[in-house]
Amino acid sequence: MHAPTTRRPAAPVHPSNEACEIQGRSLCPVLAAVGVIGTEWRLAIIHRLLEGPQRFSEILRSNPRLNAKTLSATLKHLESVGVVQRTVVSTRPFSVVYSLTEMGLGLAPAAKELRAWGERWLAPRFRSAAAAANRTPAIQGELPRIVVDPDRRAHAA
Repeated sequence: MHAPTTRRPAAPVHPSNEACEIQGRSLCPVLAAVGVIGTEWRLAIIHRLLEGPQRFSEILRSNPRLNAKTLSATLKHLESVGVVQRTVVSTRPFSVVYSLTEMGLGLAPAAKELRAWGERWLAPRFRSAAAAANRTPAIQGELPRIVVDPDRRAHAA
């Protein structure tokens, strides 16, 4: 017979064991923050807006993988949670400028730390994977062809 094993309680995700009470329900602050900035585009747009106010087209051009539909939906979400502010500039033609609110600017340290973490841990992996993909494999379908210069043969003889 096996002795019964006792399970230790899991370590807390964040330093405080106290849960926040919001509208009568407990809420983990880490999960709440991830709910606000939890997609790659949300954080990428926040990081871009840390450089200063941007027009829609400037944000769109900042990443070739980003499309207008995704950008529009992401900006609307960030505006609805209070991270981004949308300002209509009354010029002819009018333009719309997006900037970070005080709440959004509060994400600057986290965004900078995530960038530093990515540069330290992920960028070297991507560089080494790209370098490995560019190398030709040692064995392919046929042996490499050696082209001999006919002038060298004449000089060697």
